[in-house]
This record gives sequence, structure tokens and C-alpha cells, in this order.
Amino acid sequence: MTANPQSLAARARTLALEAGFSTAHIARADEPWEAGDHLRTFVEADRHGSMDWMAETLERRVHPTAMWPEAKSAVVVGLDYGPDSDPLEALKQTREPVISVYAQNRDYHDVLKKRLKALARAFHAETGAAVKVFVDTAPLMEKPLAERSGLGWQGKHTNLVSRSFGSWLFLGVMLTEADLTPDAPEADHCGSCRACLDICPTNAFPAPYQLDARLCISYLTIEHKGAVARDLRPLMGNRIYGCDDCLAVCPWNKFAQVSAEIAFHPRESLTGLTLAGLSALDDAAYRALFTASPVKRIGRERFVRNVLYALGNSGAADLSDAVVARLDDDSALVRGAAVWALSRLDPARFGDERARRAASEPDENVCEEWALGVASGA
Repeated sequence: MTANPQSLAARARTLALEAGFSTAHIARADEPWEAGDHLRTFVEADRHGSMDWMAETLERRVHPTAMWPEAKSAVVVGLDYGPDSDPLEALKQTREPVISVYAQNRDYHDVLKKRLKALARAFHAETGAAVKVFVDTAPLMEKPLAERSGLGWQGKHTNLVSRSFGSWLFLGVMLTEADLTPDAPEADHCGSCRACLDICPTNAFPAPYQLDARLCISYLTIEHKGAVARDLRPLMGNRIYGCDDCLAVCPWNKFAQVSAEIAFHPRESLTGLTLAGLSALDDAAYRALFTASPVKRIGRERFVRNVLYALGNSGAADLSDAVVARLDDDSALVRGAAVWALSRLDPARFGDERARRAASEPDENVCEEWALGVASGA
């Protein structure tokens, strides 16, 4: 193994770029940090919501060496997924669905993992050093490592911000037992700006650099399995998978570029989709439409729930037929969302359907939706 830490670090960066990453930086993996304490505070305050895996894997997450005691260095890589237009503009078309930029094509986990494995193979072949690779499905806090490596800094929205790529970077990490000369950490360049905090529809940031996932629309549309709280549903607008608001408004995006990665460009099959059309998807059609997409992992039930909330927020009474069709859905979660949407779109029709259906509804949560729709004046 070549012993020079500086030359090893340079070689690791080169191999990362050759593997197809947009950028790569080096951090020590074996030094103390405060990120573990911040994570403990987050979990102890229950801000992780129903993401029980965060609590279950807490001890492995608090420090890279808790995952792998022999780890000395981290090669932190970034892959640019910058969009070709402002995601905030899509929110104005309330009859049309909005899917987060990162989820409009291939699942980034698959893309990053393949390239990380190529990097790991090449680095191990040249150095003989042991390596392990991680994307964000593994219990490793990649954002603090990215900040420590100088790749960017964690902004007030808690996501990584880069001076070269704005808020549009996927992150991956290769840990190694090799001793690599680290890059200098990146300073925080947010200054007095609070654009990401102020734009959040649900006020999910209790303070700068803090997130309450239970209020985050990304969490609500992706991780949350049941009905969304009634006071939060109107704030979701037409977002049916994820939310880009805090990322898209970041001023540092002026230095970002459109991603050159075809796998992250919006897939053609999503062009022209409507809320009404998506609401009618059965399980097979849903799986076919979102093959190899991150959207597929939440399942048809949660997805159509999100679409129905968006329909309820559309203000388009002429879309009520699509909503009524879901009142007979096999899923109680979907039926409940349809009840709420109908109460918003067409109160008179809601009253008629309630008279026909409420007494025979077998699910108590759906019955409650019928009752609350009346109570709210529908």
C-alpha cells in the first residue's frame, strides 16, 4: 500500500471522478464530532416521527467508527441532480401533480451505489486498503461528513449546500482504513439569509439548522403511513411526493447547473400526467409507471392518498368525479382521503355521497372523515 496520505487522497479523488461523481472530498472518519449529540437530541425530542429505524440504529449512527471501528478516512462524493427549471413554478399549476426533483426518474440510491462500488474496487485494487460504501439507506450521517470534508455545509434547512452545486447534490461515502490527508472543512455561508426557513409551508423548522420531520411535507408524503393531520393537508398543495421548497429557494442555486446525468432527468412517461389520471392507478399500473423510481417504494396506497389530498387542494370542482371514484377503493386510507377531498371540492356532492355511504362504511377512520367533513361545513 502506498504510504503517502496526501498522494492517496489525491488518487481517491481522481478515482471518484473517473467513477462518474461530480465532486469528491476527504474527511477524517475517526475524529470526535458533535453530530452524534445533535442526532440524539433530534430523536429524544421525537422529531423523527414514525421513522423508528432512526432510534433503532441510533448508536450506529452517532459516529462513523460506531459502524466500523477501523475506519480512518472518508471519501465523500457528490452527484449533481440540478433541475432544468425552477421547481417552485410547478406549484402554481394546482391541477397538476408535483413530484420532488430527485424522484422524477431513476432511484439515486441505485445510481450512487453502483458508482461507489466501482470506486471502492478501484481504490482497493490500487492500495489494498479495506473499504466500505454507504448511501443514505445505511446508518451513517453523510451530511456532517460532507461538511467536514469541505464538500459543502449544512444550511439552515439542514441539507447540504455547495458553492458549486447549490442544494442539488446526492451524497455517498466510502469509508476506508487508509490514512488519507483530509480537505479543509467548509465554512457556513448562510449568513443572515433565512429564505429556506420562511418558505416552508408547514413551519417544519423550529429554529435554524433544526428540522421537525413530523411537519415536513417530504416526511408526510413519503414516510408517514397513515392519514395526514387535517390541519396539514391544505398546506401540502399539489405536492404528491416530497417537497423542494427549501432547496429550490436557496440563493446558492445561482451557481448550480443542470445535471448532466440522464438518469436524473424527468422521465418522459411522467410528462402530461394529471392528478385525476394518477388517482385512478391500480397497483399494477402504479408499479409499471414508477419502475426503478423512488416513488415506487411508498406503494400505491400512500401515493393515491397524496394525490387525493392534492385534488382536494386543487380548487377544481370539475375533478370531483375522479375523487368520487375512489370512495369505493379497497383501501380505507384512500377512501378517507377521497372523503376529505370531496368535502373541499364540492360540498353539495359531499352531502349527497355522505347520505348514501357513511352509514355503511366499515372503517372507523373513514367514518370520522365523513363526520368531520360535515362539522367543517361541507
